Amino acid sequence: MESKTPKSSLFLVSVTLVATMGGLLFGFDMAVISGVLPFVKKQFDLSAIAEGWFVSSALIGCIIGVAFSGELSDRIGRKKMLMVSAAFFFLSAIGTASTPGYLFLIIARMLGGTGVGVASIVAPLYISEIAPAKTRGRLVTFYQLAITAGILIAYLTNSGLVSLSASYHNLPFSKLVDLILVKEVWRSMLGLGVIPSLLFLIGLCFVPESPRWLIQNGREAEGIKILAKTDTGEDPEKEATIIRAQAQQQSSAYKELFSPAFRKPLLIGLLLPLFSQFSGINAVIYYGPRILSDAGIKISNALLSQVIFGLANFLFTIIAIWKVDKMGRRPLYLIGSLGATLSLAFTGYCFYSGATNSIALVISIVLFLACFAFSIGPLKFVVAAEIFPNKIRGRALALSIMMMWVADTIVGQLTPVFLSAIGPALTFGFFSFCCLLSFWVVYKMVPETKGKSLEEVQEIWVGH
Repeated sequence: MESKTPKSSLFLVSVTLVATMGGLLFGFDMAVISGVLPFVKKQFDLSAIAEGWFVSSALIGCIIGVAFSGELSDRIGRKKMLMVSAAFFFLSAIGTASTPGYLFLIIARMLGGTGVGVASIVAPLYISEIAPAKTRGRLVTFYQLAITAGILIAYLTNSGLVSLSASYHNLPFSKLVDLILVKEVWRSMLGLGVIPSLLFLIGLCFVPESPRWLIQNGREAEGIKILAKTDTGEDPEKEATIIRAQAQQQSSAYKELFSPAFRKPLLIGLLLPLFSQFSGINAVIYYGPRILSDAGIKISNALLSQVIFGLANFLFTIIAIWKVDKMGRRPLYLIGSLGATLSLAFTGYCFYSGATNSIALVISIVLFLACFAFSIGPLKFVVAAEIFPNKIRGRALALSIMMMWVADTIVGQLTPVFLSAIGPALTFGFFSFCCLLSFWVVYKMVPETKGKSLEEVQEIWVGH
């Protein structure tokens, strides 16, 4: 066993890095639009409705991707669905960079959103099923880190390409280079997604299928071979027997989720993604530049201010990776959600008292990002990927992630209404209350799953 450990570690790291490329593309695709929007709006002379449709078209794609990928991943496998996601990302990047007009741009953005929807379910699902119990939380959290890395890369490349476009405006280029780097720089912003999507697609050719999916679908020898590579600390054949036995006891229909044994995990799987969006994270990221400006920090480039918040989000996610398998899911979530509650309450107080030009406002925002990044943000994926029955985990996770996108849409619509109707102080107070609710739900309902196999987690619900 000693000699296997380095090989097993290398195998797990390699597989996880490939799978988390879906998260990186997820983050990049959703964040790149912030830099692209002003240029596209000007070029196509978009009305307010057309501008909103350009932004939300990717969200429509997300919902489409979530709607079909859960069941298909249970039927045809996790790896094939990840390859579908990579292909969608690749085609979207090509399409948006070369679009001849607004309509084609919308279609390409929707295709990219579909890739996001597929990746948001299948990537954490795949990682949870291939990872050993002792490191599963850490490896699934890498997916959230990849999302924050994708967001940061989008902010950095947007800022860099805009600077490059300004610097080389008068230099002689070929017509094509002049078009994508100078005159219509938004094309290169979107087109850069070709590189990670191609790497994702190539990498997937070399990773195995989920061992649990293989065993549940009668390909036990293949599944045992992969389990042996992951060095779970258990006998692979014994583990395969447990997986097969549970699969035989479970129904593959959705009604399994609504049975008395699994109503509680279903509720948890729906509430955690709901609270992750109603924590106010998108409102904070969106209004980040304005908050910094109000606090008296002069940043000439608006895109650079987004980099600061993106960097904070990325760095603090590393805490979750470091501690999730040591402290456990419950303590990390409880500490983070309580910290988010207090920091958002103080943010609301800063607006209420008029202290918007104080450094205290910036500190409270960064503290919120820190708390979100090591708890509410990543742990929704970790917990949701662990708590559902093996046989319908893909479809169950699809319901969970669908809730995330629906909540995202609601918050996106409510935030500007709240800001104008009740003001920023009460808006941040509302988000603070939602974080407090998430603390209460986890305290009352979520069991500790640290160090347990997926099969042992399921035994919690059936009362064995």
